[in-house]
Amino acid sequence: MLGRMQESIGACARCGEPLPADARFCPNCGAPVAALSTEERKVVTVMFADLVGSTKLSTRLDPERFRQVTATFFGAVSEELESLRGRAEKYVGDAVMAVWGVPHAHEDDALRAVRAGLSIRDRVSRLASS
Repeated sequence: MLGRMQESIGACARCGEPLPADARFCPNCGAPVAALSTEERKVVTVMFADLVGSTKLSTRLDPERFRQVTATFFGAVSEELESLRGRAEKYVGDAVMAVWGVPHAHEDDALRAVRAGLSIRDRVSRLASS
């Protein structure tokens, strides 16, 4: 009688025998099976965009007006990031930390980050003068 074929998750590090997919221990030598890691090393590009002078600005403006200014800044930054396939990873105070290469890396991630930074700078300058 033929045994049922089981899917293998690789070989035991100690004895080299194939390991069944659901194995926690090697059926041949009893060695514990190391958990398979889903982590991977990859290159990502990180950019910070900060609203320069915002602390001073917050003392001059009404709190509601200051909230509108920062909301406009965050909206402009988000639009520029999206247009260049970046992602706002976190907002801290008056700054945005943006990333490229997560979850998928592209050859031109660094170039797109630089372009986003320049676009954000230009757009915020136009907003400030209006």
